[in-house]
Amino acid sequence: MTHTLYGRMYLAAYDTDAGALYDRSRAGFLLRTAVLAELALLGRVADAGGEVAVVDAGDTGDPVLDLALSRLGAHRRTWKAWMRADRAETLAAVEDRLARVGLVTVAEHRAFARGARREVTALDPGGVRALQTELTALVRGGGPVEPYDAVVVALAAAGRAHHLVSRADARAHKDRLDALTGRLDALAPALGAAVRGLGTTLVAARGGMGGS
Repeated sequence: MTHTLYGRMYLAAYDTDAGALYDRSRAGFLLRTAVLAELALLGRVADAGGEVAVVDAGDTGDPVLDLALSRLGAHRRTWKAWMRADRAETLAAVEDRLARVGLVTVAEHRAFARGARREVTALDPGGVRALQTELTALVRGGGPVEPYDAVVVALAAAGRAHHLVSRADARAHKDRLDALTGRLDALAPALGAAVRGLGTTLVAARGGMGGS
């Protein structure tokens, strides 16, 4: 349905029964991390002593990736810090991009005293469910996994997207999930470590360090 890592992550996090993301705050973290991982896989950023270093600031041709890359080039921060930064902006940019390519529609609704609320509708819920079934099978199977899908599954497990990686599957296939997360360790050690600690980061964010 989409060739981008962040696009697959968004659709993986979409609950077709609810007609919305499974958890908008958590999804913001997952999308932000997916964008960082995609830039790393493309060779645009690298791990430099635990910080994100831009190694190629050229135009990627993708507005979501280019927006993130421009922010990353302005400061040197840890992977964990960048996972937390700009995630609402990233989430909105991903939704706008998916709307432009015809995968979702986005409607803005004014919510009393809370600004605008976004309603995002997947235009092909059957296709989204098929993608999610494919990703869930990767958790249970022992075959090869493409790099983008490995990241999506690892993030879904870390972000407790139970419609994709159930609690039972997380327990039964812990070694498999550890191996998929290990792809991030190989790509950027500090990124893998940050993803492994994502559960704690999400709890802390809900406790008062910012939502979506």
